[in-house]
Amino acid sequence: MAFTEQQYVEMSAKLHQVKKEIHRFIVGQEEAIDYTLYAVLADGHALLEGLPGLGKTMLIRTISEVLDLSFSRIQFTPDLMPADITGTSMIERTPDGKQQFTFQPGPIFSQMVLADEINRATPKTQSALLEAMGEKTVTILGDTKKMAKPFFVLATQNPIEMEGTYPLPEAQMDRFLCKILVPYPEKSELMEIMKRTTGAQEIGLQKMMNTEGLMEAQQMVKEVMVADEMLEFATDLVVATHPERPDALDEVKQYAMYGSGPRGLQSLIKLAKARALMNGRFHVSVADIKSVAKPVLRHRMLLNYEGEASGKTADDVIDVILEKVQQGVSK
Repeated sequence: MAFTEQQYVEMSAKLHQVKKEIHRFIVGQEEAIDYTLYAVLADGHALLEGLPGLGKTMLIRTISEVLDLSFSRIQFTPDLMPADITGTSMIERTPDGKQQFTFQPGPIFSQMVLADEINRATPKTQSALLEAMGEKTVTILGDTKKMAKPFFVLATQNPIEMEGTYPLPEAQMDRFLCKILVPYPEKSELMEIMKRTTGAQEIGLQKMMNTEGLMEAQQMVKEVMVADEMLEFATDLVVATHPERPDALDEVKQYAMYGSGPRGLQSLIKLAKARALMNGRFHVSVADIKSVAKPVLRHRMLLNYEGEASGKTADDVIDVILEKVQQGVSK
């Protein structure tokens, strides 16, 4: 192991300072902050789902500022075109009077990209993000350009407004390391939000980490150890989401249409490693895997008609899986 136990403890303390600085501006949203930071540490993309006005955009902007990352926001609308995201080549006149094509990069060429209300754009435009998210490159007119390092796509969507929207296909949903639900704030949190946003005092955020520090943290996440027992537990969770298996749980057979694939297992381990680092450990525990199971698997499980008609959610089925699969696994 290239890093010492002391370095993991020190990095954990630094990351908690990052989180504390984010909380100077963002009220509540503990889980949303945690899982978004886990996704960033795991070098992955995240989808934040919640009603308008709950602070999803402000949360992402605040994280980029505290981590000192270049930031761009893309407001997805039905008339947005792929070139509006990736950029385009334009004809420019050179000093000697000749004309040449010059590439004008789009907003995708930032370290942290906010895809705001991603389900409002057409599938053609949504797919412009696929290559960038999966390969960290963008191909324009046969020319492949590399993305900035590190590079993250943090997307938001409204769960109830479906009219005039284009739901993300399963293949693109799978590109997101996790799906984070942003809930309503509590009464005390609402009051604190009003104090911070309607008064005269402005909150200036400090940059608590830079690109080099973040990339070091990402390398530390990769080197977090996963025991065979923990890997087997995570694998059992993913396998338990498959309704077609003869030994599938009754609830999974009854309510699920499809389960998670290999990328779900990869995401489960990556996010569990990030959580371990946040807690100053260089090994993954059962608690890490259980904590990240819902954000990782909820968008990778597709419920059937009976599940939807019964009012079930993917989280309900994952709760059953966690309860049944953890039996016999030491904590």
